[in-house]
Amino acid sequence: MLQSLQEDHKNIAKLLKVLEQKLAHIRNEKAVKYKLIAHIISYMQEYADRFHHPKEDLIYDYYVKYRVVEDDLSDQLKQQHQSLLEMTDELSDILDIILLDAVVPLDQFSDKLETFIKAQWDHLNYEEDVVFPALKRHLTEDDWRAIEQSWQHGKYEDPLFGHRVQEQYKALSERIKLSEPLDD
Repeated sequence: MLQSLQEDHKNIAKLLKVLEQKLAHIRNEKAVKYKLIAHIISYMQEYADRFHHPKEDLIYDYYVKYRVVEDDLSDQLKQQHQSLLEMTDELSDILDIILLDAVVPLDQFSDKLETFIKAQWDHLNYEEDVVFPALKRHLTEDDWRAIEQSWQHGKYEDPLFGHRVQEQYKALSERIKLSEPLDD
């Protein structure tokens, strides 16, 4: 389970890099395909907020309930997930307005996008540097089996990075492939 979360983090990092490029274009007053940004935000709502974060919360709840927690991790992860959910929803709403050709001040949008990107990076780094190492240290193989059994979502297929890319994410998938270095 932890390995799948780390794989998700690598994929989310790819999306954040695309958002950083788009943010730079916005700040430099270059043309931007807002639909692509909207697809990234949609993915974050559909996959990260509905499956990735709940899986992390399930693991962490188990950790807090059954293992001695000597550090200050207890609520921080859930608070970050809630904050990211709210930021994602807010960005989605703004993008909906932009895509309807309504006027939105670009500096206001770019500031919100920058805050979102930074919060996402901070969250990924917190999990990779603090949370995941604590889970690895304290959870046993039996703990992981118990967690797997309590996961109610089963084998949900990632709509962007899974074996079949959903139609709405095909252009985004191609964009990500273009930005990845070729393996020689």
